[in-house]
Amino acid sequence: MGNYAGKLEPAVRDEKKLRRTAWILIAFAIFGGIMIYWAYERYASNANKDGRPSYAGELRHNLPVVRQDGKRVGLDELQGKVWVLNSISVTQPETCAIAVRVMQDLAKKYADQPDVVFISMVIDPGPPEQAAAMLKAEAERQGAALPRWWFATTEPVILHKYLKDKCKLGSLPHQVEGKWDFDTSLVLVDRNLKLRKAVVPQQRGGPPFVTGFDFNQASGWDKRGVKTGTERNNVEELQFLLENTIEILLHETVNAEKS
Repeated sequence: MGNYAGKLEPAVRDEKKLRRTAWILIAFAIFGGIMIYWAYERYASNANKDGRPSYAGELRHNLPVVRQDGKRVGLDELQGKVWVLNSISVTQPETCAIAVRVMQDLAKKYADQPDVVFISMVIDPGPPEQAAAMLKAEAERQGAALPRWWFATTEPVILHKYLKDKCKLGSLPHQVEGKWDFDTSLVLVDRNLKLRKAVVPQQRGGPPFVTGFDFNQASGWDKRGVKTGTERNNVEELQFLLENTIEILLHETVNAEKS
């Protein structure tokens, strides 16, 4: 074989071809990005046309609690049910009065639907030895009966952290000048222990409106005269959205594997 080393010559750079190739690659990248964005927007729009509830988190960690019957049970026993949870203060009931009234309305509405259950978490249970008696008395006062409506509590430090970190409530329950400051929003959990929020598709396009269930906030809007655009006030409208979301979740199935 001959020696070709002396016959090799460096390639001549064609600047025009290189620039043309670069512009073609840039054009493809821009076009591809536009198509991906358009496909995503179309998917998001279609996914929310029916008001499918939005995911807000997942209750992966079980929480053992004491109920009004004195039994210690875990919240994971409720997997397979659609449940509504609220936080209450027995020493400061006026703070959560609106949410309690909504819970009572829902309990009546779904009295014949065994797959809808309710959990009232007491943030200020008092001495442990008196917890069961307190829960029983408070449950009776609010008309909450097992097995459909749990009045429950546990060690306040554990419960408060669970409500904020796992249930995604806005703040850790705490006291300010002797008064409890806590998020009274209702928490909606689906059959697979996933937190859900209401989704309202926009009639004129654009991203859907996603909302939690803060009835104290809705009441504040009513006091300021904020209109909803419907025949309902803000509290009634939010309850309407909550009930619609519950109906959607009732038609969903339970995953084969435990969440």
